[in-house]
Order: sequence, then C-alpha cells, then structure tokens
Amino acid sequence: MSITDPADKNKVSVSVNGRKYQLLSDLHTHTVYSHGKGSVDDNIRAAIDLGIQTIGIADHGPGHIGFGVPRKKLAEQKAEIRALRLKYPDIKILFGVEANIIASEAGLDIKPEEFPYFDFVCAGWHYGALDGLSPRGLASTLTNLARSKAEQASPRQIRHNTEVIVFALKNFDIEFLTHPGDKAPVDLLEIAAVCARTGTLIEINTSHMSLTAEDLRMMMLTDARFIVNSDAHTPDRVGDFLPALALIAEAGIDMERVVNLKCMS
Repeated sequence: MSITDPADKNKVSVSVNGRKYQLLSDLHTHTVYSHGKGSVDDNIRAAIDLGIQTIGIADHGPGHIGFGVPRKKLAEQKAEIRALRLKYPDIKILFGVEANIIASEAGLDIKPEEFPYFDFVCAGWHYGALDGLSPRGLASTLTNLARSKAEQASPRQIRHNTEVIVFALKNFDIEFLTHPGDKAPVDLLEIAAVCARTGTLIEINTSHMSLTAEDLRMMMLTDARFIVNSDAHTPDRVGDFLPALALIAEAGIDMERVVNLKCMS
C-alpha cells in the first residue's frame, strides 16, 4: 500500500494492489458540543481540504453522563449546521448523533420519536452511558471496564452484551454500528448477521481499531456491509482512513462491500 502524492490534499488517494481508492465520506466526527476539540466549522473545513464529499457531525447522545450533548443543545447544533450548509454549499453536511446503546428496555438514549430530527443515527457502546445510573446499566459498565477484551470476558458477559446490541439493532433504524467489540466484548458473528438483516453498516473505526483482520473475515461470512470512519475528536483527524484501508486489504474484503470507498482506477 502506498500513498500517491500526499502533498496534493485535494486528491488524497491510496493505492492497494495497483488500484487507487478515495474516501468519499466521513460520517463519524465529534466537536466541542461533546468532547471533541474543534468546532463544527473546523471539521467541515478539514473535510473540504481533503476533497471529501460528505461530512457527518455525530456527537454523543444525551445519555452519556460525561460528555453527551444535552437535548436543549441539539437544537442549537442543528441550527448551526443549517447555517454552515449555506456557507459551504460544495460539501454535503449531515447532522447526526452517536446514540449510546444502553442495557435497559429503552435500548438507546435517543427515543424513537426523535429519530426524524437527525439526518442519521449511529450507535455504539460507551463507558459512562449508564442509563441514569440504573443497577443494570452500572453493572454492565463496571463488568466491561474490568474485562474489556473478549479473551477476558465470561460467556455470560459476552451473551449479555450481544443481546443488548442486537435489541438495539432490531428495534431502531441505526445507520451504522460504531466501533463494534470495543468496550463491550460481543459475539461479532452474530452482530454481523443481525446487521446484514437490518441493513445496518458495520463501522471500521480508525480511532479505535478494535477489529482485527480475522474479525473482518469472520464477519464477511454474512452479507454485512461496512463503512470507514475516523471518529475524529480533533479536526486534523477528519478523513483518516489509511489504517482501515490497510486492515481491509489484509482481511481481503471485497471493496464493493465498503460503502464509502471509491475505486479511482
């Protein structure tokens, strides 16, 4: 794998096995509305500099105790994004949210009636999304903190985590599942099979890189499709896709199954 002309920021492309690929979108970026370091404007300008066609702003949902965006701030953020669409008409700017998957009957911290408020909803498991410090939510978080890797986890823990995520996938229109297997050990094959049935994309996240080539090859046994995102918390990481592309090449994933990579040659 080699980067072609990295100085030409508007045409950043990467060659894999003699073919060039470009990242078309980065839908998972954070801003100062949650715990990112840059503004919405900063992330948009970073994406424009890279020639990315679509940028998604997906700060953490309101159920995260540490840095979830309060519901009253979501309207402010949406209004800001609407204004920036007028300022930057040559890039598509999407208002999303990274909902928190929670271990309760609610399933997510974004309510079903709130989904139309966003352009898309993605979701993932996070420490700190304790469902109002409920006993079940607190127990899940503490257990996963103590045994965060699949090899450390008990079968019961993996089963519980998997069931919680499957419930969210089946009951909500989630665009993509963020960093699966990170922070909560799960049955990745079962998760991939459910994502295939629900049409939920599986994120290959270059911030966490929790998935291995072996994981991806196993998930490819299903019809699941993938999306590459940076999970950028600083503007300079917007559009970072090289680690994911290397992993995809190692796993031998058919590039047609990665929805936001374009073959340039």
